[in-house]
Amino acid sequence: MVDIKYIRDNVEAVKGAIKNKHIDLNLDELLEADKTRVDLQQKVERLSALKNELNERMKTASADERGPIIEEGKKVKEDLLAAEPAYREAKQKFDELMVRVPTVPSSDTPLGASDADNVEIYRWGEPKKFDFEPKDHVQLAQELDIIDFEKGAKVSGYRGYYLKNEGTQLVMALMMYAVNKMAQKGYTPMIPPTLVKGFSLFGSGYFKGMDYDPEVDEIYQIATSDKDAEGATAKDKKFLVGTAEPSLLAYYSDEVLKEEQLPIRLAGYSQCYRSEIGSYGKDTKGMYRVHEFMKVEQVVIAKADAEEANKLQQEMMDISREMHEELGLPYRQIQICAGDMSAGKFRAFDIEAWMPGLNRWGETGSASNFVDWQARRLNVKYVDANGERKYVYMLNNTALPSPRSFIAVLENYQQADGSIVIPEVLQKYTGFAKIERRK
Repeated sequence: MVDIKYIRDNVEAVKGAIKNKHIDLNLDELLEADKTRVDLQQKVERLSALKNELNERMKTASADERGPIIEEGKKVKEDLLAAEPAYREAKQKFDELMVRVPTVPSSDTPLGASDADNVEIYRWGEPKKFDFEPKDHVQLAQELDIIDFEKGAKVSGYRGYYLKNEGTQLVMALMMYAVNKMAQKGYTPMIPPTLVKGFSLFGSGYFKGMDYDPEVDEIYQIATSDKDAEGATAKDKKFLVGTAEPSLLAYYSDEVLKEEQLPIRLAGYSQCYRSEIGSYGKDTKGMYRVHEFMKVEQVVIAKADAEEANKLQQEMMDISREMHEELGLPYRQIQICAGDMSAGKFRAFDIEAWMPGLNRWGETGSASNFVDWQARRLNVKYVDANGERKYVYMLNNTALPSPRSFIAVLENYQQADGSIVIPEVLQKYTGFAKIERRK
């Protein structure tokens, strides 16, 4: 959510963000809805104050004075009965438009229409050259008997899979490596809920509108209702998260923190679920785009200071880069252009690892600064040194996702005989140094 005062004072900048981010929103309509809302709110407040004033006057009024007061009170009551629903309707329209207002991107964000206009700003290593024809992860995994896509589709459906044998150990090694790296870097490791209420997904921006829309939101809703503490059917709708980010950010929802607590660094390991509505027909083969996977996510809750937030975002990217380098995976860092940004993002970067079998770079991480956009939705504030309450800034980054880092390891470390050498930093977690064909 963007501050309405900021919108009123920066109309052209917000209109530019709407255009550059391809948001379906008429800002003039929002500003008109805001004016109507404010006018009606003031009218309701005036009428309510007058009603209270008349009630007080009645307490001391003489018999002759009561009649006119009663008549005036009836008129005020009638006006309130008309004004209150009109105000609620105006506020509803205003709120529905407000949730679509995007954050104005940072001044260093590239302009561009799509992901084709993202800018490579750093590269480590080069695409690996083989003296044999490299295989993709699907062929490698099937020949080594470490993934079963056929049984996965039978049991789970489209994009389903079973990890098996050393494949299971390799994925868990990647996750343990990432969790321990986060702890070493000062991030509090957590295993957060993956079954959550809708407010956490709305608050973090995973609902495009006010409520869940199954046509556009890549979120799974749980159909079965559960019971509350008293045994009654719970009214809250429940959803499966696509990342630990919503759960971690909602941990502090409706709280007022102290400035000395900030920044708060969290790292969440979770199972992740994504319906991938918008990616129908893309990457239909293999593990690159699946409905269910594991991931370690970084979250930082910071002061409302742009310079500090940029440093914290760089800190998160540096950790991701360090992990890719320790894993020996060639990668590049991309700065995301405005046209490829979601509504709430202020500044964003991706990391893409080279995947030889796919013969392309594949996204293995994404670091985003939302400034106060998520904090306003989740109502997370802090008290600064002057005693002023401010909304925190919220940042997030993918530490490691299980499927794509798994793909990158298989394809970059494949040998001519079809075996896979395990990166040295993972061997203490796997207990073996190579995956070989079963005899």
